[in-house]
Amino acid sequence: MTHILLVEDDPAIAMSLKVTCKREGWDITWLDNASSVLPMLCSDEARNLSAIILDVGLPDGDGLSLCQQIRHSAGIDALKDIPIVFLTARSDEVDRILGLEMGGDDYCAKPFSPRELVARLKAIWRREQLLSQQSSSNIITDNIVNDTLMSGQALTFNCQSGVWHYQPLNYSLMWQEQKLELSNTERKILLTLLQAPNQVFSREQLLSAVSDYPDHRLARTIDSHIKSIRKQLATIDASTDVIHTHRGLGYGLCPA
Repeated sequence: MTHILLVEDDPAIAMSLKVTCKREGWDITWLDNASSVLPMLCSDEARNLSAIILDVGLPDGDGLSLCQQIRHSAGIDALKDIPIVFLTARSDEVDRILGLEMGGDDYCAKPFSPRELVARLKAIWRREQLLSQQSSSNIITDNIVNDTLMSGQALTFNCQSGVWHYQPLNYSLMWQEQKLELSNTERKILLTLLQAPNQVFSREQLLSAVSDYPDHRLARTIDSHIKSIRKQLATIDASTDVIHTHRGLGYGLCPA
């Protein structure tokens, strides 16, 4: 049975969501404070959780900080990638973006429709299923990237963004005839994307492709590497979008 954890201090909202979830045949656990969340996630009750609905404004804590703790706390490794949807009364775009950057998968601004929230959860699970299928059938692993690095042969990639040249002997990657100054991780990320220009990679897939010791707790560091790569590409040609963000999925060279 689908099991949802709801963290919300407003009883009226909680009751409405409980009714809607039960109509879907879902089991729901309701907590009205932040301090009870991590202990619950460490218990047997959390073993089969499917998602967390998390209010941003709680009486004893900040939902954004709580999300960060869930993503990085020891003892709940199996739940570090669980979908988290924020409930927020904040209308400021910065707050919504911050929630997503801290590890949230989606958000609903109050007032909201419980049916909309259910639909958003189902959409997240569909994307997860798609990524799982893609991962099993069409994933480029670190071995392919390492084979490229060790081949010693110059490579040329023809993509929508232009022509790329890679020379493994001196680790030189060039775009639009200009050499990029990349870290080893950034170079591997680009090589992974270039070898499958029509594929969308999740953060976890990219991390597995570029690291000998992939750790899902660090998967979101891929975002900062992508940001650094984009910044350097913009100095060469700010008018061309090279790496595209596919919301809820990851990154690819193909447009969203």
